[in-house]
Amino acid sequence: MGMAASQARFLGLTARKTNVEFEGQQINQQRTSLSNQSANYYNDLLGMTVPTPPSVDSYTQTVYTFEDGALTNEITAMIAQTDGSYTVSYLSKWQDDYVPVAASTSVINVQNGQYYVGSVALRVLGTEDPSEENDEERAAKQAEEQAWMAQLQDKYGTDEWYIRYVTDTTTGQEVPYFYKKSDIDNNANMVDENGNILSNINCYTIGSDTKVEEIKAVEGCRVERDTSGRFISIHIPNNDGTGTYTEYALTTNTVTDQDAYNDAMNEYEHEKYLYDQAIEEINAKIEIIQAQDKNLELRLKQLDTEQNAIQTEMDAVEKVIEKNTESTFKTFG
Repeated sequence: MGMAASQARFLGLTARKTNVEFEGQQINQQRTSLSNQSANYYNDLLGMTVPTPPSVDSYTQTVYTFEDGALTNEITAMIAQTDGSYTVSYLSKWQDDYVPVAASTSVINVQNGQYYVGSVALRVLGTEDPSEENDEERAAKQAEEQAWMAQLQDKYGTDEWYIRYVTDTTTGQEVPYFYKKSDIDNNANMVDENGNILSNINCYTIGSDTKVEEIKAVEGCRVERDTSGRFISIHIPNNDGTGTYTEYALTTNTVTDQDAYNDAMNEYEHEKYLYDQAIEEINAKIEIIQAQDKNLELRLKQLDTEQNAIQTEMDAVEKVIEKNTESTFKTFG
């Protein structure tokens, strides 16, 4: 190889080496950028709050109750006073066996403007019952129905009511069933070819229901505890001005607000779903970055191999140039 050719080859190799080094620098910069992105994603993972399932203990409380004849009383608040007494509030519950309650719905049909359930015609509640032949019994039934009317209107709203009686096959007594006039009228235009109203109408009867009265802030109550600190009895002042108390034994119950706990668990499941989804998205991005970095690493190794080959060839060409130079100086020396 002549001097000129060797020098041209050396310059070409130098240019290639410079390009390889420049590309290597660019790849290192890209890998640094990917590393920063990956670090940011890992920081995001570390900064995420892991959802915690609700504890049933957080929705469970100790409830104290005491009995007073037919009344069951549930204490809702006990506030300690400086004199050692307590101000107590409680719910007083009892069973009322003669109040309006919901019954099964009924299919009502219309015949000549008259409402029927089956073959029994409905009558306006509180009006005279034509089946009663005795004036005294008719008056007593009207009075009873007027009382039912007042109860129904007080509980379910002011409205007119219809009534029908069904004989109880066990007791032989007549059981009243009531229908709100507005419920029927609102569906009276929806009938089939047989005159049946195409909607089940709400029905009510007389039955048993739990009544609740709240007794607020009874002052001057005293309580007793057992060795564990749990309340075992309460002394409530009598309202007769004598300064005496009535003592009641307290029953301890543990009650869980299941609805609130279920709501909290549903919220947890939703948060956990969002958390898992966010984790999967971040991990997927990290995997993409790792794949990109792997490709850059492989390219960098290729460039390193190429650079070593170029350097080896440059060393060889450089030796050729040195020999050519020595030979030239000897010729003209």
